This record gives sequence, C-alpha cells and structure tokens, in this order.
Amino acid sequence: MRKNASRIAAAAGLTVLLAGCAGDPATPGTASGAAATPVATTASASAPATGTPAAERSPSASPAPGGTGTPDLGAGREVATGIRTPWGLAFLPGGDALVAERDSGRILRVPAGGGQPREVYRVPGVTPGGEGGLLGLAVSPGYDEDRYVYAYLTAASDNRIVRFRLDDATPETVFEGIAKAGIHNGGRIAFGPDGMLYAGTGDAGVRGASQDPVSPNGKILRLTPEGEPAPGNPRAGSAVYSLGHRNVQGLAWDARGRLFALEFGQNALDEVNLIEPGRNYGWPEVEGKGDTAGGRFTDPLVTWPTGEASPSGAAIAGNTLYVAALRGERLWTVPLRDGRAGEPRAELTGRYGRLRTVAVAPDGALWLTTSNTDGRGDVRDGDDRILRYPASPGTG
Repeated sequence: MRKNASRIAAAAGLTVLLAGCAGDPATPGTASGAAATPVATTASASAPATGTPAAERSPSASPAPGGTGTPDLGAGREVATGIRTPWGLAFLPGGDALVAERDSGRILRVPAGGGQPREVYRVPGVTPGGEGGLLGLAVSPGYDEDRYVYAYLTAASDNRIVRFRLDDATPETVFEGIAKAGIHNGGRIAFGPDGMLYAGTGDAGVRGASQDPVSPNGKILRLTPEGEPAPGNPRAGSAVYSLGHRNVQGLAWDARGRLFALEFGQNALDEVNLIEPGRNYGWPEVEGKGDTAGGRFTDPLVTWPTGEASPSGAAIAGNTLYVAALRGERLWTVPLRDGRAGEPRAELTGRYGRLRTVAVAPDGALWLTTSNTDGRGDVRDGDDRILRYPASPGTG
C-alpha cells in the first residue's frame, strides 16, 4: 500500500522534540556551530535522555553479522569491476550481493566469492539526476519466505521506497512523498535489529525542512516492512524517528541495538551521530558541535572537516564503525565502546579514490565500493569496483 509521507507526518501532529546535525561537499551558505578543525574530533555519548520512555528507545539487537572477528584491511581483493556508479549494496541470505547502479537503475548480483556481475533486475521509474537515482537497497529479513528487495529511488516527482521480487517486473511503492532535488536526497535504507525499515533522507536543499516535523525530509524514518509508521515511534502515526538532519547516507547498529548515522556537513563539519528516538540533531541551526539550545539539540559523537570525509556508507563489525568517505577518499575506522567513540583512524587514504558504501557480509567480510564514475571523481582503470576484506579471528 502506498504511503504519502506528508500525510502520515501531518496526521501525527508531531511537534519538534530534541536534537543533532549534518555533512557533504561544500555548498554555498554558512551555519552556526563549531569551525572546522584540522583533525577529527570525538565526544562521548550519554545514555538516552532522562524522560525518554523505554518503549521509544531502540530495541535490543541480535549479534552483528559475522560475529566478533574484525576485517583484515591488509587482505583486500577486488570482487567486481566495471560497475557504473554503484550506490546501494545488500546481501542475500546465501552471501551473494545485490548492487544498485545509481544512474542506470540496474541491480547487479555479485557472487559471494567474487566474479562477473550479472544484471538481475532493472527498477522501473528511476529518474537519475545530480545525486538522485537508484540509491539504497535492503533485503527483507524474511527474504527466504517473502523474497522482497527494497529500494530507495528518485522518481519523476519525488524520492520514494519500493519493494519487489526479482522475478516481478512491477515494484510496489510502500512510501512516497519525500521531496527530491539535485542534491541532498539521502537514500540509505536498512532493516534494524527490530525488523523495522529505517531510511535516511536529505533536506533536498530546503534547509527548513529538517526542522519541520511534518516534512519527511531531513529525517531518519522508521517504517514497518509495509511502509506504515512503525509501532513505538516517538509519535504514533508518524514515520519520523529523528529530525534535524541535513543529508543522512549511513546507518549502522552495534551489537546492543544502538543506531549510528552519518551526516554530510555543509562547509565545516561532517558527523557521526548516536541516534535516539525523537532527538533533534540541529541542522540548520547547528553544524557540528555547538549551542544545544539548552538541550534541544544533540551534539555528534565524531566530527571531521568536510575535506577529510563527506561520509556516505556505514557498517559496524565487532566494536568498530567503518565509514566510507567520498571527498576524503579514505575509510575511517572509529572504535566504539558503550555508545562512545574513540579516536578515528584513516585507512586506505587515496588508494581507491572516492568510497561510497561499506557493508558487512553474512560471513563477516567487509565489502567496500568506490564511486569514481559519479561525475565527481578521477576515474581509474577498472572503476567502479567492489573490494572485499575477509574477517579475521578475534574479539573485534
């Protein structure tokens, strides 16, 4: 059943709750908040705010895919090459990967052990342009029974979420009405450990949308697999899970079910945020760490100057958050402990160019995609490519 985003949020009568902020290549304009610093900075995160009902907190998680081993970043190998602007990446239960090409609307299947990508679906209705097109992919947690694949895409009139079976030519729209633009379309989707579908959206270049409780833009949405507002959301009948975001393209959960999200900053600071239901992450009032307006806004855990990150994909293996950086052309590793972030470390700097998506496979390996054919990178022989880093035994 189609769900209109504006209608759902309006029906909830949602009021602005609490806060945090944003990050991508620099665009005109300025925002209040901390100035850029030459190195990444971190801050600890506290437990959920006093007064947050237990029913509204993130549910507990099952163990992260791949167990406790950590990826061996010194043992990477190419598993696929020649892909045009890969964006979404999701794994089938057997370990094969589905990869979305942003501009062609094609979904390619890559064998778990690597090999020639094979087109298995072409999503109808994709209208590419600027940063829009076929974006995030997610595989249903019940795929063995329902066979559903979900996609976040830019259509002729909006951004929307659809689902389909690979043998069905007609997708079902489950959520629509997310404003689109040439920039800031968000697009990452993922099923959480609670079985609900989460979506990171952008402000579509309209800064005020992020603070508008009725707009689905500049938010993290939490939906049932059918596209309904999920039970336990901050406001019944609303899909909005958190607000005050500029452009969310990375979502990942730790083994205790805590949700971490990546955000593109404007001219100063990109962010890692610990997401709590109903919190307000500050955009456009604050970029990076700044005045929380007496607790109305929530500061990020980690910030980077935009030239060092512009983060898109996120994944957690063991106790480490992996962040794929576009403009920064590196993979950031961020140690996590009890919802707090340690000192980030840059890996693979400049080796493969722009990095878009990172994900943990069912066998614990870390998969990483480049994004040099997206119009902003220096194309290298074999681009774009997918790299696989095997899991090594350990405690994470």
